[in-house]
Amino acid sequence: MSKDPSLDHFETIALRTIAALPAPFAARATQVLLRIADWPDDDMLDDLGIDDPLDLTGLYDGIPLTEKSVFDMPAQPDTVWIFREPILDEWRDRGDVDLDDLIAHVVVHEFAHHFGWSDDDIAEIDPWWE
Repeated sequence: MSKDPSLDHFETIALRTIAALPAPFAARATQVLLRIADWPDDDMLDDLGIDDPLDLTGLYDGIPLTEKSVFDMPAQPDTVWIFREPILDEWRDRGDVDLDDLIAHVVVHEFAHHFGWSDDDIAEIDPWWE
């Protein structure tokens, strides 16, 4: 049996993080489907041109709010994916961050994409990855 935190633990931290977002963001975040999985699937990796699944800790799959139109007819709901194994791998490699803080960070990062922020926008205010 693994000592690593379960998918349920990751979901608990993700939901707590979403609930703690400032009010205008939290309300819109509840419209996004949250999925917690051990690994990204091959189609996701192929679509993003990623060879190593450990390189993808989370993914926003949808149309950012800044690009949505009332005429959009989405085939599926906007979804934030959080990937347990890549996050655990990064946590072990870093050795200097709290796992729950790392999970929360990935959740906020992916929801920032939902709100229309690019990776460059996020990096300007969030030095986490440096």
